[in-house]
Amino acid sequence: MRHGRRLRAAAAAVAALALAASGCAVGSDSDTDTGNDTGADKTVVTFRLWDDQVAKAYEKSFQAFEQKNKSIDVKVELVPWNDYWNKLTTDVSAGTVSDIFWTNTSNFGIYADTGNLIDVGTELSAEKGDWKQSVVDLYTRDGKLWGVPQLWDSIALFYNKKLVEEADVDPTSLKWDPSGGVSDTFLPAAQKLTVDFVGNRASEPRFTSRKIRQFGFNASIDAQAIYWDFVGSNGGIWQRGDEFAPDNPKTREAIQYVVDLINKEHVAPSAADTNENGDKTRDLFVQGELALFQSGPYNLKAIEENAQFEWGLAPMLEGPAGRVGVVHGVAAVGSAKTKHRAETLKVLSWLGSAEGQRPIAEGGYAFPGVTSAEQGFVDYWKKQGVDVSPFQQAATGKTFPAPTGPRVNAGATAMDPIMKEIFLGRTPVAKGLADAQKAGNAAIKE
Repeated sequence: MRHGRRLRAAAAAVAALALAASGCAVGSDSDTDTGNDTGADKTVVTFRLWDDQVAKAYEKSFQAFEQKNKSIDVKVELVPWNDYWNKLTTDVSAGTVSDIFWTNTSNFGIYADTGNLIDVGTELSAEKGDWKQSVVDLYTRDGKLWGVPQLWDSIALFYNKKLVEEADVDPTSLKWDPSGGVSDTFLPAAQKLTVDFVGNRASEPRFTSRKIRQFGFNASIDAQAIYWDFVGSNGGIWQRGDEFAPDNPKTREAIQYVVDLINKEHVAPSAADTNENGDKTRDLFVQGELALFQSGPYNLKAIEENAQFEWGLAPMLEGPAGRVGVVHGVAAVGSAKTKHRAETLKVLSWLGSAEGQRPIAEGGYAFPGVTSAEQGFVDYWKKQGVDVSPFQQAATGKTFPAPTGPRVNAGATAMDPIMKEIFLGRTPVAKGLADAQKAGNAAIKE
């Protein structure tokens, strides 16, 4: 699922609420609408998202919904990620946006602040007790909840079993420390897992960084899976209120450590290869050319389908402040300008129910936003021989907030080229973060 660009193979589904506006009593998920089943008498509720794989699970979910609510037809509208946000902005302004649409934390704030969203916390107050609290928190702004949690993800460490065994590395207890010394067990492990084309490991004197056949770790400009987690686990911050604040000592230490993994220690691929290709390190992992891959459950299916070796999951790296990772989520929001408010609320309620989200969970697409449906996702991956508990543990511990705010996406866009220069090693970390903070906050205020 993609949130930012990351919440990739994400998903969620649907629950039921009666037609309050038309005088019907509010019903449970098991209520059946007795309206006319002819196409001409059906109310069409449109639902927009950006993920084609998850769309298949939603179609299955909505089939069950329509069996119970015969006067409503839910139409799924798929808009590719590259076009999604520009089209959404245009359609909201023109009043032609879908009745319900997916959003991420970087983009929902501006629509909430301008009165374009339904206050689902008030309208669906009875349902929200079963919603994932961390996602509820992400979509709560000015004391109101604007989104129905659809899915969530956290971060863990994928590892190649053969490669870690050959290097005598235990991936379950790795700690990093910017001060170095014996407390940093991660860097020595990453060095042992990095091998040049002659067979020398980065921990050996004859190692040459000019020709590397196997990298130890996926250090890259991946905010959710990499550098925000290093910042959080070092006690740093990325945002204060609605403004960016990466220009602080703990954040500088963390980013410097990550950049050094690439340009100084050479245990991660060059930023020249990863800055413009967000899937590069995942591809290296499934090809057996990367030993440790820190990422989210949005990459489970790709790895399961493509890796020709035994792999496992371990807890994410631990830093001086502990294991502190990003928990992100996608939400479904309702347009305040919908012409079918009662029906839209009924679909939103279904989207916030265990029954509605079951196809997403049981299909192995993502952790659902409804807690009582979560076991379906766990059971799916257990059948594949994968223990997803490291993701669950990461979501219940101390977490690092993904940026939010009405203009945070514009700010992140302004910061991006500066961050890329930092990862390339062409801009010093301290100067780069100061410049990025200034550029990001200037874009927010435009």
